[in-house]
Amino acid sequence: MNEPLLLLPGMMCDARLYGPQITAFSHERPIMTVPLNGHDTVEALAGDILDNAPPRFALAGLSMGGIVAMEVFRQAPERVTRLALLDTNPKAEVAAVAQKREPQMQKVRDGHLRAVMRDEMKPNYITDGLRTGEILDLCMAMAETLGEAVFLNQSRALQTRPDQQDVLRTVKVPTLILGGEDDVLCPVHRHELMHDLIPGSTLAVIKNAGHLPTLEQPDTTNKALKKWLNQ
Repeated sequence: MNEPLLLLPGMMCDARLYGPQITAFSHERPIMTVPLNGHDTVEALAGDILDNAPPRFALAGLSMGGIVAMEVFRQAPERVTRLALLDTNPKAEVAAVAQKREPQMQKVRDGHLRAVMRDEMKPNYITDGLRTGEILDLCMAMAETLGEAVFLNQSRALQTRPDQQDVLRTVKVPTLILGGEDDVLCPVHRHELMHDLIPGSTLAVIKNAGHLPTLEQPDTTNKALKKWLNQ
């Protein structure tokens, strides 16, 4: 049997972020999705994942999931058979961005999670397309399911995340760097940086996709993932 595939979702997302990928690949390998909740540091989230993951696994993460995936690799590189980093960023959060999270967090504490997601976060998620409304509705549903406490923990974890550029220089397993061409949160140049840091990695830029190509362009994304899984 093929090695298990471990999927780490982005901020305020759950397994539904990877619905098309689970459908495409679950017939050929075990698939696990891990919610990023219960801790307010990237290091603790990664440690919890490793405590519950198979001994060895393929690892893919999108956005915050990619940030945690890099920390999983840092803590236990011998357990990761291959690595896919989707629409993510290897750098520590800059002070200005970290500070901007504080008013968002206060609004959420005051009971306005839906407004924060609707007005401040969702507009940056995806590019315009035929399924824009459907995907944004799904993002809202995932966020409301996860709730206020998860938003606050994830925000704090992102604020304090470590820089992983030196870690990426050590990656020797088959690696896919994938991002939406129109991603404004994690632009293409961030993916080019990660591609340059990991010798032998593959870079895939998905056209007509923003921050969530797994949902925006699932067929093209799945083709890239299939090639990576078969390396």
